[in-house]
Amino acid sequence: MHNTQNLEQTSHILHLALPKMATLSIPVTPENYAIWFDYFAERNLNLKRAIDGLIANGVQFTPEVNLGLYNRFIEEQSPEVIENVQIETQILINSLLNKIEQLNVGTESFSTNLNEFGEKLQTNPNIDELNLIVGSIIAEVDQVIANNHQMSASLESLSDEIANLKDEMENLSKVAMTDELTSLKNRRSYELFAAEQMTKFVDTQTVCSLLMIDIDNFKMFNDTFGHLIGDKVLAYVALAMKHTVKGDDLVARYGGEEFVVMLPNAKLIDAVNVAEKIRERIALKQLSIGKEKKQNLGHITVSIGVATIQTGDDVDTLLSRADEQLYIAKAAGKNCVKFG
Repeated sequence: MHNTQNLEQTSHILHLALPKMATLSIPVTPENYAIWFDYFAERNLNLKRAIDGLIANGVQFTPEVNLGLYNRFIEEQSPEVIENVQIETQILINSLLNKIEQLNVGTESFSTNLNEFGEKLQTNPNIDELNLIVGSIIAEVDQVIANNHQMSASLESLSDEIANLKDEMENLSKVAMTDELTSLKNRRSYELFAAEQMTKFVDTQTVCSLLMIDIDNFKMFNDTFGHLIGDKVLAYVALAMKHTVKGDDLVARYGGEEFVVMLPNAKLIDAVNVAEKIRERIALKQLSIGKEKKQNLGHITVSIGVATIQTGDDVDTLLSRADEQLYIAKAAGKNCVKFG
């Protein structure tokens, strides 16, 4: 009974939250979804009062407003909330699939009963028994017709609902692995990818390398020009790395102004060459801002540390060695690549 109640509640919340988010032009991200799931679940009254107040005053749900709600009311429980939403949504999908399977089972039961009625007819029944058999067949036929009417009326809507829910699940999964600002993979995505490469190295000794990248003097951009300009610098660096790194290699924002690039099948010398290409491309042009591009930020540069997987490494030790080389690059004057 408890699982049924949870399923019904989740389905109800799902069908309230998604249309409301669409009406308010709120992107379906894990963070935003967690906000509105909690809002309609009414388990965070302070959040509900805050949102009701924003709606009553005609405030638009801009990215800044959404982020403020998330940081104030959701952040501490966010991973658990998002995971629960994904699990509960998957349970709902499975339940809908079971309903369709049950309709098929009903048809099989009708066929089985018809066979049983046929066997009874071979026993030369009397008139009363024959009337009973005929009456049972009529009742079975009526039931199947009723079920088929129900199926034809509901199967299309069930299929649409399943397709929509699967799309939402795929979208949630995708955005949960993506950094919203830069559209790169996020730290969680990197950690999962790195764990896969570690397993591959243990099993097949397939080499891989890691680049740890940090934007030089990033705090100065934020302090001098503000966080919006800092965001533009992050986006510029991300785009330059996307254009440089191809194929199966992974580029991710690790956090703040730090990025990681993981290069499967790349030896140390190959990884250093990729790092130099990234560094050169980022420093290639001066970044200007403003309507007429009159405010010049100068050349954006990065420092990069490179490490290659070794026997006994795990995700943390490989990252630590790349990070150590990054600090050496910073100490050497920045805008350079160090490896070891």
